[in-house]
Amino acid sequence: MADDDLCYCFTKDSFLGKAPKKSPLLLRMVVVVLLMACSLYISSVCLKQVGIVSVNSPGIFKVVERQCPVPNIEPWEIPYVHYPKPTMYSRAECECNPVRYFAILSMQRSGSGWFETLLNNHTNVSSNGEIFSVKIRRRNVSTIVETLDRVYNLDWLSSASKNECTAAVGFKWMLNQGVMQHPDEVVEYFRTRGVSAIFLFRRNLLRRMISVLANEYDRGAKLLNGTHKSHVHSPHEAEILARYKPLINTTLLIHNLKQVENTTAQALEYFKSTRHMILYYEDIAKNRTKLYEVLDFLKVPQRELKSRQVKIHKGSLSNHVENWEEVQAALQGTQYKAFLDIDY
Repeated sequence: MADDDLCYCFTKDSFLGKAPKKSPLLLRMVVVVLLMACSLYISSVCLKQVGIVSVNSPGIFKVVERQCPVPNIEPWEIPYVHYPKPTMYSRAECECNPVRYFAILSMQRSGSGWFETLLNNHTNVSSNGEIFSVKIRRRNVSTIVETLDRVYNLDWLSSASKNECTAAVGFKWMLNQGVMQHPDEVVEYFRTRGVSAIFLFRRNLLRRMISVLANEYDRGAKLLNGTHKSHVHSPHEAEILARYKPLINTTLLIHNLKQVENTTAQALEYFKSTRHMILYYEDIAKNRTKLYEVLDFLKVPQRELKSRQVKIHKGSLSNHVENWEEVQAALQGTQYKAFLDIDY
């Protein structure tokens, strides 16, 4: 080959046999020049192999982006596979590990906090909490999109953030935190950016109502040593919070239950064109294998998931409501009668 011929002529014998004895300095200069030429050639070959090429201006180089291999997935999955490039750090050897985007869409006191701790127990999943609880982030569509972009580009750092090898990233989003106010724009973002929605609701809306009222009371009362906690990690703390029994407005009870049902139905209607799954807190609490369906939905390896959170309101609802007899009378003979007896 031409390259072999070029290097073959620069042998020790050729230089020593033909060089003039009276010009050692000239001989040395020729050797140096030829060695430099060989070095430049070898360097150019190496640069091409590592993906660096020169541009028009001499001495200037640019890095060519590494091309990730096409993953072995079904064609319908392609829009949901992403390779984010965070600005705050490098994904290093994981830059070609695909990432799925998700959002947990739920309502307050529906088990989303517990559910999120379960997901974050997975090595490859990062769910970044209730980020739109901060009002300025949901002030308008622009701030919502800006926040979503940061999360899905892996530039949102929180206690839930994993390493650069995260395989699924998301957060929990309450329906009253911008979702129902800007449904068209949110759905369009999910569709164009390949975001999957995980809906999490409670079947027993009466239990949810009790939890909402008790949590709202504790915001002011701060029953745990002067500190408000929405979630607890010990049976003792749960027992303290459960001592408060809210008084339910039975005049508005059925209206409020219907309102929650309508909001749920409307949200599902808005997002019917997106990739989504629907979960209920009670189903997961009674059967943890339901979590495997979630992991399959996120396309991450199956593993057992654990949470340190402890349920606050356990057992019969009659132990957790101040005016239980009035609530019973209000719901008897209605479509919500079953809520009086269901444990979860």
